[in-house]
Amino acid sequence: GLVPPNDEELVKAFLKDDRFLLMTSNAYNTLGVGTTQLYNDTIVYNHKRHGVFQLGKRSFRFVIKHHFPSKLYEEFLLIDLLNNIEQIAENRDRVLNFVKIKAQTMNQQYLREALLNYGGVRAKKTLKFLTEL
Repeated sequence: GLVPPNDEELVKAFLKDDRFLLMTSNAYNTLGVGTTQLYNDTIVYNHKRHGVFQLGKRSFRFVIKHHFPSKLYEEFLLIDLLNNIEQIAENRDRVLNFVKIKAQTMNQQYLREALLNYGGVRAKKTLKFLTEL
């Protein structure tokens, strides 16, 4: 039978653009900072659309962002978690403490660049020590 298109193909056709980043909040769980919830969401960072759209049989939350990487990487994910800390189900103070510890073990150059390129006010305040080096 016919195979349905994958998420990237759907989003690319919908946006008529290939500049987007597809992710899920479950990716935060890979950081080891105390997030364990499983989310049923697919987030699309892009330059054109904002809102929740049904594509095929799946729902996507499109978020307009001016700056995002072309591929997910650990340092960006940590910064993105800080930018979206209000949306997680876990104890935020506990997660923030783990984030500070995790940040010290990561590649400082990549983390500093991710913070400068993608960090919001909360991320910059939380990881202030990176910009003071």
